[in-house]
Amino acid sequence: MFNTKSIHTKAESTDGLRILATRFRGRGIPSSLYDVWMPNLGPSEKLLKAVLAEEITWKEFSRRYREELFAGGGVDDSNVTIKNHGQKFTLRLLQHLAKHQAITLLCHCAEDAPQCHRYLLRDILTRTI
Repeated sequence: MFNTKSIHTKAESTDGLRILATRFRGRGIPSSLYDVWMPNLGPSEKLLKAVLAEEITWKEFSRRYREELFAGGGVDDSNVTIKNHGQKFTLRLLQHLAKHQAITLLCHCAEDAPQCHRYLLRDILTRTI
């Protein structure tokens, strides 16, 4: 099961594994507020800046964020047979873990923010990869 929360929302025992899925950990954010920080699951700095500056729409952000998650890295260029395909293996690992425990995806956005990448990430994780 995947939940989403703001990093600023009080932790609860039902949260399970708390994953901070942002490129930036944030100044003054104590590591006690999350179990693991996975910056590779957050949108790139360029994409984040573009949406915050309203240079792109939420729809465009969503499309490009999904592309980033599944884009092959530079290391894939030299691999003929096995391709990493971005964060595919990390996403599969989280899907497996969620079968056995709750996972809460955290971000710096407000709890009631209508548009946040943590919702997109949750939707991706609840589908078969």
